[in-house]
Amino acid sequence: MKVKVLRLLAGAAGLALMGVGASLLLDVPDLMGVLEWLGGAVVLHDALIAPLVLLVGLVLVRSGVRGPVRGALLVAGALTAVALPVLLRPGPRANSTVLPLDYPRNWLLTMVGVATVTALLVVAKEVRRSRRRPPS
Repeated sequence: MKVKVLRLLAGAAGLALMGVGASLLLDVPDLMGVLEWLGGAVVLHDALIAPLVLLVGLVLVRSGVRGPVRGALLVAGALTAVALPVLLRPGPRANSTVLPLDYPRNWLLTMVGVATVTALLVVAKEVRRSRRRPPS
């Protein structure tokens, strides 16, 4: 019973947020531009990003890559997808306060952090595995 009520509440909240989004679209001066952008995002996702992710996942599973490495690739991909608009921003900006930080450097530092944590997890997993094995 609790689960049913929670699902209904989540559905109602989702519908309310969709209504808010639709009402905000009514105030957009260039609605066709927004719809073209959204359509392009769907096509880009379905034609390029999703098949690429599935192909990489298939290759990783078939090659025996497990747990932490796959998780790190997932995190790196998500962080890159979020940072991509800023990373691809061309040249100097007219207003330096719009994007005041060094985003490419910060993205790279984040990727190094993800790789470091992944390497530590893999090493810890190997140490644990070697301690479980009886010496031969």
